[in-house]
Amino acid sequence: MSLIGGQSPVDAYLGGLVVGQAPWYSNSLLLVAVAFVWLLLAYRWYGRWLERKVIAPSEAKTPAEAQYDGVDYCPARPVVLFGHHFASIAGAGPIIGPIMAVAAFGWTPTVLWVLLGVVLIGAVHDYLTLMISVRNGGNSLPDVARSVIGGPARALFLVFVWIGLVLVITSFCAVTTDTFIEAPGIVLPTFALMLIAILFGVMTYRLNMPTWQSTAIALVLMAGVVALGFMLPIRLEDLGVPTGQVRTVWLIVLLAYGVIASVVPVWVLLQPRDYLSTWILVGGMLAGFVGIVWVHPTLKAPAVTPSLWSPQPVWPMMFITVACGAVSGFHCLVAGGTTSKQLARERHGLAVGYGAMLTEGALAVIALVAVAAGIYFTRDQAPGGTYALLDILGQKAGGGPIAAFGRGFDALTDPFLGRLGRACGVQNLGMIAGILMVNAFVLTTLDTTVRLARFITHELGGQVVPALRNRWLASLAPVALALVLATQKSAFASMWKVFGSANQLIAALALIVITGYLLRKGKRAFYTALPALFMLVTTMAALVWQAYQYLVRAEQPDYALGITALVLLALAGGMAIQGRQVLLGGLLGPRRQQELAPLP
Repeated sequence: MSLIGGQSPVDAYLGGLVVGQAPWYSNSLLLVAVAFVWLLLAYRWYGRWLERKVIAPSEAKTPAEAQYDGVDYCPARPVVLFGHHFASIAGAGPIIGPIMAVAAFGWTPTVLWVLLGVVLIGAVHDYLTLMISVRNGGNSLPDVARSVIGGPARALFLVFVWIGLVLVITSFCAVTTDTFIEAPGIVLPTFALMLIAILFGVMTYRLNMPTWQSTAIALVLMAGVVALGFMLPIRLEDLGVPTGQVRTVWLIVLLAYGVIASVVPVWVLLQPRDYLSTWILVGGMLAGFVGIVWVHPTLKAPAVTPSLWSPQPVWPMMFITVACGAVSGFHCLVAGGTTSKQLARERHGLAVGYGAMLTEGALAVIALVAVAAGIYFTRDQAPGGTYALLDILGQKAGGGPIAAFGRGFDALTDPFLGRLGRACGVQNLGMIAGILMVNAFVLTTLDTTVRLARFITHELGGQVVPALRNRWLASLAPVALALVLATQKSAFASMWKVFGSANQLIAALALIVITGYLLRKGKRAFYTALPALFMLVTTMAALVWQAYQYLVRAEQPDYALGITALVLLALAGGMAIQGRQVLLGGLLGPRRQQELAPLP
C-alpha cells in the first residue's frame, strides 16, 4: 500500500542506501526499557519543574467553564480529555516518521532524536501551548502571536497554519481511505465506533453515569463490532461502486464525516470518540510492549547506515522525517484549538499536554522496534517467505510504511495474537490489529483537524467574508480544497514530501510565540528560545535542500514541490523577522527582556 499514491516514499528517502550491521547490544527489550524509564523520569522531574517554575496552575475558572457554550467550550473529565488530546495529536506521524527515518539513517540517530526531542522540545511545546491558550481565553496561538509579537505575525501564522491544516486533512483522509481498501474488515468497526461514542457521551454527560461504567459498556460494544467486522468486511465494489471510483467515494464519505464532526458539540462525538479510540491505541501499544518483552528480537536494521549523508544529509532531513515522534507543530493547533476549550482545571494541564506527548514518544519507539526488529531490513537478510523493510517500503501496491508497521507488529505479537487468530480461523490477526490501531489514530486526527480548520478559517476570513462565520461554511472551505488535492494523487505525492518540513516549521513558530509570551510575563525563556532557534534553522535548511534538489538538481524539475518549499521559506522568513527580538530576548536574558513591554 502506497501512503498516498503515485511515487513510493522509498524513492524520496532510500535512494542509494547501503546497509550496515546491527551491533551486538541491539536487543530490542533493552532499548525499550531504557526509553520508557527515560520518559517516566522526564515527566517526573522536567515536567514537574516546568509546572512549578513556568506556568504554575491556579484555581481560576478555565475557558471551558467561564465561556461554556456546550459546543466548543465544554469541560471534560481529565481521563476523557487525555484520550481526546492523545488520539488527536498521535495520528500516523509517530508511526510513519520513525519508520522512514530508520530506513534512511539507521535506528540509533532516530531513537536518540525521538527521546531527546520529545522531552526537551515536543512536550515542552505542547504543554506550554495548552496553558498559554487557557490563560488567554482559549484563543489559538496565532491570536496570542498578535499580542506578543505583532499583527503581521498573526496574519503570517494564520496563513501558514491554514495551509498546514489542509495538507493534514488531505493526507490523513487519504491514509484512512487506503486502510479501508486494504483492510475492509475495519470499515464496520470504524463507523460503528461513532455510534458507540455518541452513546458514551449521552451516558456520561446526560445520564451522569460514572466514567468506568460507561467505559465498560462501550468497550464491550466495541469488542463486539470488531468481531463483527471480521465476519462482515465491507467492500464498496460488492455494493455496486465501480472499482475506479472506490477511492473517491471513500474520500467523500470521510470528508463529509469530518465536516459533521466539526460542527456538532464536542461532548456528542469528538470527546467520546477520541477517548474510546485511545483504548484501541493504548491497547495496541500494550500489545506491542508485551510482544517486545515476550519475543525481545534483535534489531535487524543497521544502527547507523553507511549512507548517513547521502543521498540526503542526516541534518536536517532526519529531524523533519521523524516529525511527530519528537516534535510536531500540529500539536499546538490541537492544544490551543480544542483541548484548551475543554480543560476543566489548570492542574490537569501537565498530564494532558506534557504527558500525552511523552506517550506519543513511547509509541514512536514501539513503531521503530516493530520495523527494526520485527521484520528484516533487506531481502538478503530475510529467509524465504519472510518480509524485508526496504522491499515493503518500495512496493507500489500493498506496501508503504503502514504495511511495514503491520508486518512488524504481526511478528511481535504472534505468540499471543497470532495464536488467538489462528485458533479462530483468522490469519495475521496481529497485522490486522496493527492496521486498526493506525486507522484509529488517523481518523481521530482527521475529525479534530477539520474542527481546527474551521476555527482558523473563521479567524482568517470571518471579518472579510461574513459567510465564513457560519460553522458549516467555515468547515466546507478547507475540506473542499482537501478533496481536490486528495483526488489529484500525483500532485499531492509531491506535496507530501515537504509536509514534514511544514509541520516542524509550525512548531518553530509556535516556540517563538511561547518565548515572547514568557518574556512579556517577566520569565526567563532560554528553554523555549533555544529549541525555537534550532527548529527554525533546521526546517529552513530542509526547505532550502528540498528546493535545490527538486528545482536545480533533478533531471525533471518538480515545480510543485520546489515552489511549495520556496513559499514556506518566504513565510518562515517573514515570521523570523517579526520574532527576531523575541528570540534574542530568550537567548540573551534579562537585559533583552527589558526591551519588551509587559503584557497588559
